[in-house]
Amino acid sequence: MKTTTYTTIQVESEGKVVRVWLNRPEVHNAFNIRMIRELRDAVREISRERSVRAVVLSGRGKSFCAGADLNWMREVIRYSYEQNLEESLEIAEFHHELYSLSKPTIARVNGTAIGGGTGFLSACDIVIAAAEAKFGLSEVKLGLVPAAISPYVLRRIGESEARRYFLTGERIDARRALEIGLANIAVAAENLDEKVDEMIGQLLSSGPEALASSKELLRRVPGMSFEEAKRYTAEMIAGLRLSAEGQEGMAAFLEKRKPKWTE
Repeated sequence: MKTTTYTTIQVESEGKVVRVWLNRPEVHNAFNIRMIRELRDAVREISRERSVRAVVLSGRGKSFCAGADLNWMREVIRYSYEQNLEESLEIAEFHHELYSLSKPTIARVNGTAIGGGTGFLSACDIVIAAAEAKFGLSEVKLGLVPAAISPYVLRRIGESEARRYFLTGERIDARRALEIGLANIAVAAENLDEKVDEMIGQLLSSGPEALASSKELLRRVPGMSFEEAKRYTAEMIAGLRLSAEGQEGMAAFLEKRKPKWTE
């Protein structure tokens, strides 16, 4: 994968794994429109790289992402409706691009994830958090709403919990995040990297085309009727059984060996 120098993020390529770091620790990785644009560029580049098998998103320093940058908000307050709409659409597009990425994504939540930070992790597939991490959807405290991130937060925690936290803006600790599905795993901070690496190992042992198809299933099937889903899912599995990866995976299982994609 080509190396691009960014000002608000860092992208590190480690063979089959790419780690994307939010890199504004001096403001707890609060995002502005430049970070959103750089993240979009990185995600697009990752999507084109067949060699990339897993992506980890995390934050430098003590926080994952503290939400929108205050200096950016001071600018936004003077924007016209058209300017606000343009930048809001970019934020919405980024979340959809991250959510739709064919590679599996892990959010490594090393600390506080507030507002848009909670949106970033909600658009990822697997969320592994430090036990000390704090979460929140505090937009209503500013007279705003978690608009662009709402499709992904709703899918992750469901309407019942979203109603509570969208309206109250209250903080959520890691234990509660686990209970409502905002996080999949919570571990002590010193064990965070070990758990992330363990999850990466699980992903790399699976067929890359199967993982991409699984993500497509997760994205498309909930919006289908049962009749639509029957045909769609039958066609998908029939095609995968005949694909090179499917043939290799089934042969490896029957021959009691590891499939070639694990090499």
